Amino acid sequence: MQFIRDGVRKGERTLYITLSESRADLSHAAQSHGLSIENVEIVELLPNEGDLLPEQQYTVFHPAEVELNDRMQRIVKEIQRVRPERLVIDALSELRMLAKDPLRYRRQILSLKDFMAGQECTVLLLDDRSSRDPDLQLHSVVHGVISMDKVPREYGKTRRQIEIVKLRGTAYHEGFHDYAIVTGGVVVFPRLVAADSRSDQSPEPVSSGIAELDSLTGGGLDRGTSTLLIGPAGCGKTSLAVQWAVTAAKRGESCVLFSFEEAPSTMMMRAPVWVSIFVRTSPAEKSLSTESILRRCPRENSSRKCSST
Repeated sequence: MQFIRDGVRKGERTLYITLSESRADLSHAAQSHGLSIENVEIVELLPNEGDLLPEQQYTVFHPAEVELNDRMQRIVKEIQRVRPERLVIDALSELRMLAKDPLRYRRQILSLKDFMAGQECTVLLLDDRSSRDPDLQLHSVVHGVISMDKVPREYGKTRRQIEIVKLRGTAYHEGFHDYAIVTGGVVVFPRLVAADSRSDQSPEPVSSGIAELDSLTGGGLDRGTSTLLIGPAGCGKTSLAVQWAVTAAKRGESCVLFSFEEAPSTMMMRAPVWVSIFVRTSPAEKSLSTESILRRCPRENSSRKCSST
């Protein structure tokens, strides 16, 4: 729906062909995300109530010999009528079940691909992977394959990941990337690659605000490095870390503190109210987006614009 809505926003002709969900279902899902489906051409190719009647049941021909060809012809006619610039077909599992034979299914998809080649249209095919075996034959037909998955964990929220399996003629970031379904659509968090963040700038010391500690560390910790503070409870690890953040905030730098144990009120007792950002997370929700961090930022306690690093 985000793909289609973006096309509408840019003034492109769009077409959403649904083989599984009704228009009412799509409208309900769009409304729950605050998306409007106005100006979106939606075509339902669903079985009607008449198909349940005994006289409508096939006795001689297999549905693949009748319904599959009929569905494909309807799809082609609707595309010729609308001539969309963006097209969504939801979902291929319906065509696969109608075809029954993998060879027949592959030929139908190849025919559709050849037809779409001259339409100057970007096509998004949806598949729920209902088949037991991965459809590797279909992967070889299309230009790109994007896989979305839910990964269960021993505790906490289910982790959602997206992977670009294939994208012809395009350089893309390999590996799994986290994403979240929020009100308004899907937000993707690209996987961090250390090599992309390297800088040729010479390191500079970052003062802790404690002159004696800075002298022990050669003028302060080098910017861009990671340091671990260890020690038993009560030795002052948190107080030292908060003072380091406060000193950086005084210099006008963006600071963020993540606490997995103490409440924000307890942490704020250790620092002035103008510490730029404070976020408290539970161990079960370790993944936070920048948007969620900024949403929790206590702007009323800061005259500086909130940001995160």
